[in-house]
Amino acid sequence: MSNDELHWQPASLPTRKTLEGRFITLEKLDAARHGDGLWTALEGPNSDPKLWDYLPYGPFDQRDEFNAWLTRHAADTDPWFYAIVDQATGAVEGVVSLMSIVPAHGRIEIGHVTFSAAMQRTPKGTETIYLLAREAFALGYRRLEWKCNGDNARSKRAADRFGFSYEGTFRQHMVVKGKNRNTAWYSILDSEWPDLQKAFEGWLGEGNFADGQQVKGLEAFRG
Repeated sequence: MSNDELHWQPASLPTRKTLEGRFITLEKLDAARHGDGLWTALEGPNSDPKLWDYLPYGPFDQRDEFNAWLTRHAADTDPWFYAIVDQATGAVEGVVSLMSIVPAHGRIEIGHVTFSAAMQRTPKGTETIYLLAREAFALGYRRLEWKCNGDNARSKRAADRFGFSYEGTFRQHMVVKGKNRNTAWYSILDSEWPDLQKAFEGWLGEGNFADGQQVKGLEAFRG
C-alpha cells in the first residue's frame, strides 16, 4: 500500500451477536452457561494433555480456579471471548477470542485459541477461524493478526494453512510461565481476504467432504 492518504473510517468493536456456521456457533462467553461444558472439554478425562503448553494459563487442577479464569475472561472486552459450541450436539468444545483490538487503525487479532481434543483435526477448528476472520473484516478491520510462541509448531502450521502470511519473529518478546517466548507474527490483510474467504467456503462446503473426510485440502482451494 502506498503512503497516499487513506479515506479511512475506524472499524467497529465486536458485538455480542452469535456467529453461525455449519459445524459450530460462536457465542459470547458466559461463565455460568458454558462453564460445565468447558470444564469437561478442557480438563476432563478425554482432554488434550498438550492443550495448555503454550497458553499463558492452565492447566487448572481446581474447578474454582477454572471458574475464576472463565469469569474474568467473560467480562473482558479485549480480549473478547467466544465459546465454541458444536451445532449438532450443543456441546461446548473450546474458547477463542478477538483481541488486541485497535479500531482507529483497523487492527485486530485472533488469540487464546483453546480447542478441545474433540475439535482438533475436524472442520470445526477451521470454521472457527473462518467465522472470526469474516466477522473481523465485516466490522471494518484492515489487518487480522495471528501470533504464537516461536516453538509452537502446531500453531505455526495452522497459521500457514489458514492463509496468514509470516512477517517475522520478535525475539525475547515475552516471559510466559517463567520461560522465554520468541513470538512469531502473521497477518491477513483486507485486500487478501476475498480470495481467502472463497477458499475457506470452498473447503467447508458439503461437496468437499465424503464420509466425514475432506476431499481437497484447504491450500488446494487457494490455487
